[in-house]
Amino acid sequence: MSSSFRSRSRSHWPKKSGENKSAEEIVRELRQTASSGSDYRDRSLKIHGLICSKCGREFDDKSRQMLTVHHKDGNRQNNPPDGSNWENLCVYCHDDEHSRGMLGDYLRSPKKK
Repeated sequence: MSSSFRSRSRSHWPKKSGENKSAEEIVRELRQTASSGSDYRDRSLKIHGLICSKCGREFDDKSRQMLTVHHKDGNRQNNPPDGSNWENLCVYCHDDEHSRGMLGDYLRSPKKK
């Protein structure tokens, strides 16, 4: 898989209260996220339809695996039931969305001589 899907940094994610959580609390939260997070894709596809919100390409049941869910705020744990943090993007547009940030970071970095 392309490295462009990696987040640039997590510093833009909102800070959570209780930064000093125990290992048991962290494991419990991760398990809850893993069990409930798997259905957010299906919910997003039902809410927003089988269409890429960026390029407008339409998909059917046979090609729906080409649609991904992009989290607008960059926090994949932020999954509101109304789908307000999601947009369905085809794999190409999703890759482009995450690559733009890396390109922007590169272009803004000071030039070394």
